[in-house]
Amino acid sequence: MVMHSNDSTLHERLFTIDTHSDTPTASLMRAGWDFAARHDYGLDHSQIDLPRMRAGGMDAMVFAVYVGQLARTPAGWQAAHERAVRCFERTRTVVQENAGECGLALTADDGLRLKAEGKRAIYLSVENAYSLGRDPGHVQTFFDLGVRMLGLTHSLNNDVADSSTDPRGAEWGGLSPLGREVVAECNRLGLVLDASHASDGALRDLLEHSRAPVVLSHSGPRAMADHPRNVGDELLRVLAAKDGVIQINALPVALVTAPDNGRTAAITEVLLRHQHSIFSPATTAAEDRDYDRVCREHPNPPVTLDDFIRHIEQAVTVAGIDHVGIGCDLDGGGGGFAGLRDVADFPNITRALVARGWSEPDLAKLWGGNTLRVMQVAEALRA
Repeated sequence: MVMHSNDSTLHERLFTIDTHSDTPTASLMRAGWDFAARHDYGLDHSQIDLPRMRAGGMDAMVFAVYVGQLARTPAGWQAAHERAVRCFERTRTVVQENAGECGLALTADDGLRLKAEGKRAIYLSVENAYSLGRDPGHVQTFFDLGVRMLGLTHSLNNDVADSSTDPRGAEWGGLSPLGREVVAECNRLGLVLDASHASDGALRDLLEHSRAPVVLSHSGPRAMADHPRNVGDELLRVLAAKDGVIQINALPVALVTAPDNGRTAAITEVLLRHQHSIFSPATTAAEDRDYDRVCREHPNPPVTLDDFIRHIEQAVTVAGIDHVGIGCDLDGGGGGFAGLRDVADFPNITRALVARGWSEPDLAKLWGGNTLRVMQVAEALRA
C-alpha cells in the first residue's frame, strides 16, 4: 500500500522525532536568521525551520549544540564551555520568541503534550563532551539549561572518551575515568547518553557502565556502509539487549561505501590543524572556511533515499523493531539529496516504508515510540 497525499494523516497520527540536528550552531547563531520563516536549502543550505517542520509533519527535533574540538587546555575547555552555554541560551530565546508555535521539551511527556497543543517540541542535546572540559559538574549546568541528551565525542578523542575517527587511534581504550564520572552524573540527572561518533570501545564501555539505555542518535549499520562512524552487528545486538536505540543517520558518506576521494583525510587535516587553537571569531571563521573548501573539493558520493531506507531496514533486521529510530543529522551534513533534502521531505521516508509493507504500529515505534521509551527510563532514574 502506498501512502497517497490524501493519506497524509498517517504521518500526523504518529509522534515523530528526529534525535539529531545541528540547527543551533548552523542556523540559530546566524545574525538575522529567522526560525519562523521558511528558508530554501538551495539558497542558504539550512534544512530546518518551523514552516518546514510543519510541512514535514515533524512533532519534535533534538537540537544539538556542537562545539568543535580545539585546544585541550584549561583555556580551551573554558572557551568551549562558554560557547556552548551561549548557544543554548540563544536556542532557548528563539524557542521562547516562537512560543505560539513551539516549546522547549524537558521530558518525554512534554513532547506529547506539545503535539496535543499543536506545537513543535524542541529538545536540547550536547554534541561532543569536549564542552564539559574536565568538570563533570558542567553536566548539571547543561541540565539546568534544558539539555536532556549528551553525546560523548565528535571527530577526535576528548577527555571523556575515544572517537571513532581520530586518526591517532584510541587514547583511553573506550571511556576515560572522567568519562565514567560523566556517565554516572548523566544517569543521576536523567540525561540520555549518546554514543554516535564514539569508538566501538567507548560504546562497549558505555553499555557496561550506564544504568539507563543509551542511544546512537545519528549512526548507521556498518554492514551497509563500511564507515567508522557506523556500528557493527555485534554491538547493535548488545545495544538492543540493553534496550537502547540506534537512530539512523542520513550522512551521505556513511550511507554508501564509495571510493575514497580524499575527503576523510582532508577533513582530518583541518581538524588536526585547528586542535591547538582557542575559540574566537577568527579561529571559528578559519575552521569554517577550511571545512567548506574541503566539501567543495571532495564532494559527497551520490546517494538516494533508497540507500537511507536500506539502512533502516538493516538495523531493524539486526536490532529489532523496538531499537531503531530516526536521526538524520540535518544542518550537520545529513540529507541534502533528492527525496531527503530537508525536514519538509520527511514524509517521503514514511511513504517509502509503507510501500515496503510497514505497519502503522511499527512506524510509530520507529518515528518516536522507541526514543520516548529510552527518555522515560532515563527520567525514571532521576525520579
